[in-house]
Amino acid sequence: MDREWGSKPGSGGAATAQNEAIDRRERLRRLAMETIDLAKDPYFMRNHLGSYECKLCLTLHNNEGNYLAHTQGKRHQTNLAKRAAREAKDAPAQPQPNKRKVGPRKSVKIGRPGYTVTKQYDPDTKQHSFLFEIEYQEIEDNSKPRHRFMASYEQKIQSWDKNFQYLLFAADPYETIGFKIPSTEIDKSTDKFFSYWDPDKKSYIMQLYFKPRPPEANRQPAAPGTVPNGTEGPPGAPPRPPPHPQAPPPPPPHAPMGMPHRIPPPPMNGFQPPPPPPPIANGPPRSIPPPPSGGAMANFTPGAPPPRPPMQGFPGPQQ
Repeated sequence: MDREWGSKPGSGGAATAQNEAIDRRERLRRLAMETIDLAKDPYFMRNHLGSYECKLCLTLHNNEGNYLAHTQGKRHQTNLAKRAAREAKDAPAQPQPNKRKVGPRKSVKIGRPGYTVTKQYDPDTKQHSFLFEIEYQEIEDNSKPRHRFMASYEQKIQSWDKNFQYLLFAADPYETIGFKIPSTEIDKSTDKFFSYWDPDKKSYIMQLYFKPRPPEANRQPAAPGTVPNGTEGPPGAPPRPPPHPQAPPPPPPHAPMGMPHRIPPPPMNGFQPPPPPPPIANGPPRSIPPPPSGGAMANFTPGAPPPRPPMQGFPGPQQ
């Protein structure tokens, strides 16, 4: 029976320090082989004898497992820390970019400034303009007011409307004020758009002109589905019936019997026919006297068709 001297059957002997070191290196070797890739290790080298060397610690190893166990040891880890400290000391110090952090300035507001707004119109160029005068009597020293144009969708106080924009004025310690103006393009020429700060009166003046709109923009297009006379409605609606023709006025009581009155045509495109001519100064027209008795017109009846002449045809066949 093969067993060491002094040990009992079925029991393990006490491990010595050498056996514990061997077992520890074997566990570290297995762990390193599973997690470390030797192809990416800059200190791993294979010499011409077939053995492996550590270029950092200048040690010689028989196999890859032995080298991996060495990399997990105290000697190799200490040399790695020394190399990193020496490289950090020798590396030139690179200047760090100076990043200036600008935070919001906190100041106590004293209220809104006084202002005057004047509306102007130039009849020569047909341009509308505004003249703003803002009074900053308590403005801070060595500071000037500022202005900014803001679109309607940037603010969250009123509902968004693309037809308007906002002009803001700001100066510490006053609150920021804004004016709602049309979103028409502003004329940025020198004589039309300018701002001026008067440090003596502490008044900020700004004038702006809007570019004139083209004539087509001022004309409102007609609603779809309508015509000038207004007989049609929106698409899909049934057409309105045409207006009834006006009945002719009744004839005067003593008017002679003759041809019927002519019915005036219905109005076209919403226009009424011209009024009838005024009556004659001498009174109403006189009636025509009847023809004398006898003659060809003795049997004439007003309003009746004239008598037909006797028909003269070919004689029929003799019986």
